[in-house]
Amino acid sequence: MPMYHALGEMPRKRHTQFRAPDGKLYVEEVFGLEGFDGPESILYHRHSPARIKHARPFEPRPITEWQPPEWAHRHLRFADFPPQGDPIQGRQPFMYNNDITMWYVRPTESQKTFYRNGMGDEIIFVHEGTGVLRTMFGPIPYREGDYLVIPRGTIYQMEMAEGSAPQRHLVLETPGHFSIPKDFRNQYGQLLEHAPYYHRDLRLPQAVEYHDEQGEFELLVRVNNGFQTYELDHHPFDVIGWDGYCYPFAFNIWDYEPKAGRLHQPPPAHLTWRGPGFVVCSFMPRMLDWDKDAVVVPYHHSNLDSEEVLYYFNGNFASRKGIDISSITLHPSGVPHGPQPGLDEKTLGMHWTDEAAVMVDTFRPLKLAAAAEQWDDPSYKYSWYEGHPEGTDGGPMTVE
Repeated sequence: MPMYHALGEMPRKRHTQFRAPDGKLYVEEVFGLEGFDGPESILYHRHSPARIKHARPFEPRPITEWQPPEWAHRHLRFADFPPQGDPIQGRQPFMYNNDITMWYVRPTESQKTFYRNGMGDEIIFVHEGTGVLRTMFGPIPYREGDYLVIPRGTIYQMEMAEGSAPQRHLVLETPGHFSIPKDFRNQYGQLLEHAPYYHRDLRLPQAVEYHDEQGEFELLVRVNNGFQTYELDHHPFDVIGWDGYCYPFAFNIWDYEPKAGRLHQPPPAHLTWRGPGFVVCSFMPRMLDWDKDAVVVPYHHSNLDSEEVLYYFNGNFASRKGIDISSITLHPSGVPHGPQPGLDEKTLGMHWTDEAAVMVDTFRPLKLAAAAEQWDDPSYKYSWYEGHPEGTDGGPMTVE
């Protein structure tokens, strides 16, 4: 996690008595990753965080796989993805493997229940919409372009700003942990001068939102590929104070400082987050290669042991026919890809690209979820064929 942070009230020493004004002990919780060896925070609750009033029956929700008839490049057109539900219940999975699950949602209403992902860390990329991510660590206002990085186990509630519905969120979930790449950090954890973002770009909770309320509160927990609902008799944001290194934060993709070079820069130049078996990159508007003989479009390459997913969220994609805002492309392992015919010549002399995309590269094959089938454009795999309507003048600049 980014840095040490502390909010609210807490005792001078860990694991010592800390009492509320009525004399009752606050309940200490060590909230940590990787057993007791990873980053952790210590929170002080009014009530036991294990306290529940009622547990409803567990609801399994396994992901159903869609197996297309061919192994080929795919294009999911999510522009008309239906607005529905809240930011949790409206999610639909579209790609997954053992390291990551990718979801898409266009929520129309704020969460009425509280949510806790017990299966993994989350990154919510906010393509459209504004609001507040309310968490047990404190609130974080969010806006378009935000990566909301949420450690597993965090109780939260997304409150959409009035008039900002429907929103668009790309959600990444991993059973491991999202991390700031070690490439960007020195031995003390501080971000280096050549890192594409700095600590001050990360937006942390700035105050606890302490609630000492009795009543009926519903908590939805994602576990065991399903959902467990608990009824609580107290507000789950009963944290009077906390400190440590494990907490949610926001980073806006427009604060990412892209790199450029005399010749084409490969995808690691756009690295943003790491996870087990995958990376997340940010392709942002930037200067193109300036060598007089440079071919500014990416060279063809074969994803021999990785899968490449690109989510196009901003800019002009006229350079590739058929790619629109909210398109998602999958270039699977073992199959070469690159610019469409004619783009290498057409773009010679260009010095700037204004296209923007989020990329996920996985190092194990991805599966397609059943929800992806209805959004699939079966013609995309032929778009490099010069006799195909989409096989000329093409190739998005953001394809690394």
